[in-house]
Order: sequence, then structure tokens, then C-alpha cells
Amino acid sequence: MPLGKGFRIEDVLHLIYFEPRIPGNTGAAIRLSACTGTLLHLVEPLCFDMDDTKLKRAGLDYHDLAHVKVHPNLEDALAEIPGKIHAFTGHAKLHFQDASYGLDDGLLFGPEPTGLPEEVMNHPRVADRVRIPMVPHLRSLNLTISASIGLYEALRQNCYPNLV
Repeated sequence: MPLGKGFRIEDVLHLIYFEPRIPGNTGAAIRLSACTGTLLHLVEPLCFDMDDTKLKRAGLDYHDLAHVKVHPNLEDALAEIPGKIHAFTGHAKLHFQDASYGLDDGLLFGPEPTGLPEEVMNHPRVADRVRIPMVPHLRSLNLTISASIGLYEALRQNCYPNLV
């Protein structure tokens, strides 16, 4: 789906899900993308079909309102993102709110059970690794909850562009 009136790719934040595995989380990300006017990039392989019932249910009726692109690999996805790439991981010292987000940056998240592989976090386009603070010894937050936390901080830093 094309971006809404007045949206330009240079002025939109990007969510990147690297090899997502849980259809419900991706459906929720589609809904998040629609509600925030951001672009959602899904990097294959996907462990589900885009017509999956759980994906559709989690995305409600927002599928036609979101801009979602499936990419065959990470290079293809990153080529479409003009700004910096922020890799979200539990293995970082920099807290997400201390990173500086530009309006055309990408927020990169890894698959649910494992997170981002080291080779992805070492990609030359990755500007920084950021973490969301949480209680020690717990593994992780839900993927789309984490994406929402990071995305809304990036939107806040940019004065909530295109949102009312």
C-alpha cells in the first residue's frame, strides 16, 4: 500500500523484523505500522505464510492500512532505509532512550526465540546497539511490545511526525 498523503520515504521511520517466527507478533507489528505511519520491513525467511490466520487476526482490519514489504534478505531491506540502523538487543549497554533517532532511521529486531545474530548486529549499516532495561535474568519482552517501546521513543524524539 502506498504511504498516506504527505508521507515521504525520507520522513518515515522503519521497523525491520529480521526472520520473524511468530505470526501473531507480525500481525501486531502490521497494526503498529498502520497506526504510526511507519514502514514495516520483513526479512525472509518467514516462518509463516502472510495469509496465516493468526497474523490476520492480530493485525485486525489494519492490513490494508499498513505499508509492509517482504525482503528476500537483509541487504535488500537495508537498501531501502536512508537513515541509521539501530539494532535492539539485550546484549548492549546503551539504553534505547539514549540513542538519537532520525526521522528516516530503521529499528531492527531479531526473531523471537533468539534475537539478532551477531553477524547482523555487526553489519556496517548498524549505527548502534540499544537495549530496553528490564528485570535481570529474564530473557526478553514480546517482540512487538519491544518494537512499540523503541518506535514510540523514536517518534517522540521527532515530535510525533504525521500523528495527531
